[in-house]
Amino acid sequence: QVQLVESGGGLVQAGGSLRLSCATSGRTFSSYARAWFRQAPGKEREFVAAITWSGGSTTYTDSVKGRFTISRDSTKNMVYLQMNSLKPEDTAVYYCAAATRWRSVMVSDHYDYWGQGTQVTVSS
Repeated sequence: QVQLVESGGGLVQAGGSLRLSCATSGRTFSSYARAWFRQAPGKEREFVAAITWSGGSTTYTDSVKGRFTISRDSTKNMVYLQMNSLKPEDTAVYYCAAATRWRSVMVSDHYDYWGQGTQVTVSS
C-alpha cells in the first residue's frame, strides 16, 4: 500500500505563512506528478498546485500564483507547499495527491493516491 501523509497545517492570521509537507511511504511506485488540492466547507475539492516528479515543471491555479510555491525532494520522496500572504479564502483542508500516469495535472480524478488532509485556517 501507498500512504501519503500531510503535515504543517494550522491557524494563521491573514498575511502569514505556512509550509505544508507530504510524506510518502509504503510500496514504491513510479510517480508522474504530485499535487496539492484543497476543499473548503460546502465547496468541491479544487486544484491548487502540481509538480512533475522528473522535470519539476509546476502548475498553479490562478488564485495562488505568486503566493504559493510547490516543490519536491525526490531523495526524500517529499512534496512541499510553501504558502505566503495567506488570505481567509485560503481556508480549507489541503490534500496531497500522487499520479502515476501522464494526464492533465489539474484534474483530481487523474490522481491515484491521496492523503487524509491537513486543515489550514486563515483568520482575518
